[in-house]
Amino acid sequence: MRALTLLAALSAAGASVTASPLGSPKPPKPAGSDINPFVGKKLFANPKWATKLEDTYRSFTQKGDRANAAVVRKVQKTGSFVWVTSRSGLSEIDDAIRSARNEQRRTGQKQVVGLVLYNLPDRDCSAGESAGELSSKNDGLRIYKEQFIKPYAAKLAAARDLQFAVVLEPDSLGNAVTNMGVEFCKEAVPTYREGIAFAIKSLQLDNVALYIDAAHGGWLGWADNLPLAAKEFATVVSLANANNAPGSKNATIRGFSTNVSNYNPYLTSNTTRPRDPYTEWSPSYDESHYASSLSPYLSELGLPAHFIIDQGRVALPGAREEWGEWCNVEPAGFGHAPTADQKVLQNENVDAIVWVKPGGESDGECGLAGAPKAGAWFGGYVEMLVKNADASVKNRRV
Repeated sequence: MRALTLLAALSAAGASVTASPLGSPKPPKPAGSDINPFVGKKLFANPKWATKLEDTYRSFTQKGDRANAAVVRKVQKTGSFVWVTSRSGLSEIDDAIRSARNEQRRTGQKQVVGLVLYNLPDRDCSAGESAGELSSKNDGLRIYKEQFIKPYAAKLAAARDLQFAVVLEPDSLGNAVTNMGVEFCKEAVPTYREGIAFAIKSLQLDNVALYIDAAHGGWLGWADNLPLAAKEFATVVSLANANNAPGSKNATIRGFSTNVSNYNPYLTSNTTRPRDPYTEWSPSYDESHYASSLSPYLSELGLPAHFIIDQGRVALPGAREEWGEWCNVEPAGFGHAPTADQKVLQNENVDAIVWVKPGGESDGECGLAGAPKAGAWFGGYVEMLVKNADASVKNRRV
């Protein structure tokens, strides 16, 4: 996952800093709900992830590091998304529903359960570190629809007492925008489009907010890529409604997710965190600015300009020499704690800062020497994330 391509780099070299479509007509009102699903709710804290962090807690206590051990306890109670990445993994939804219901009853606090839907045929066509179980050459699209999307939707439909926020297929449409020069991606993109459109259509539930993954500012945020990205997203949403009966209700999404499993900061400034040098020519030099840069192009096409932004891990200043470094980046830390508070967000297009990527799960056998395969636990890495955690995490009251 998280591959940055030659085309994106070429776009960077010739990018203009103009980020909005000048002289465009007033856009139609975006489709979709106007209700931010995160306001007044708590992002569900996955107890399965918390259990994995027990080894991290013990490691710090054995070293006599009580300060960082205390941070681990706060991280364990921080909301994060549950990844559902295979047909056998659909049981993760059942476990999350059961735990979220228990927490909702115990605390009286309405939960929003974050889920990642990630199992397209020919998944991760440009990087290959997170290749999935399905192939388009082996009836993968039919299997995806019948054996993955339909039961996924049925489980959420049966849990109307919970709110869900679902991230749809990280990286897939980013590859459709910039990686058509990669033969495997070129062949996979029609499957990506049809599969995501089917997922959108299938998940039209009152208790589900859908966020199409929009990669990140370093990938699609260049001035040349912004209109191409919006057009690709509009193509998929239109495909979800291609066979509607006359007068039927259109399938809609809530918005878009960015920075999933990546390391970009939410907001940079001269007084807090400075911009990294490689962002110099981009209008999307942090993820908040990416949301602002992409929003007018989305609105022009009638798409909702709402975003959730992953800050599960953030690279420290100077950790990367280029945006294309995406695998087990060092040094990094847990980013800003999840929030929908506009005093923090300072961007009305952003619904919430969230933790989509559960810190501690490896990006793949890349980046740091000795890194395990994608999704495997990387104990030394999560200790680093704790030590470098954002102040909003360290100072939380839990």
